[in-house]
Amino acid sequence: MVSQFGSLGYTIMGKTADLTVVQKTIIHTLHKEGKTKGKSAVSKHVNRKLSGRKKCGRKRCTTNRENRSLQRLVELNRFKNLGELHKKWTVAGVKALRATTHRRIKEFGYSCGIATPEP
Repeated sequence: MVSQFGSLGYTIMGKTADLTVVQKTIIHTLHKEGKTKGKSAVSKHVNRKLSGRKKCGRKRCTTNRENRSLQRLVELNRFKNLGELHKKWTVAGVKALRATTHRRIKEFGYSCGIATPEP
């Protein structure tokens, strides 16, 4: 009967979503019937140890404050190229690679050849 839970199409391990309300309801129903065995996510939920996902992946090397400072630099120097923006950002005291600068600028919605907003 645990296959009913697995047939919902959700993966619990890794970078996927938490249990949905439907999944929790199915788990409770199956547990009351005594049919839940195996699946670690099911047993963790039944034992109240599954309280939500922790952040996955590597920790970011820049803080939100440093990212905002880069965004201000980009907005004040709209026609500077990536190398010049990276140099100004590192002179301001941020320890980041050029690739990190490139990713952050793209996250702000700018293209990195010239810092103009993308449509």
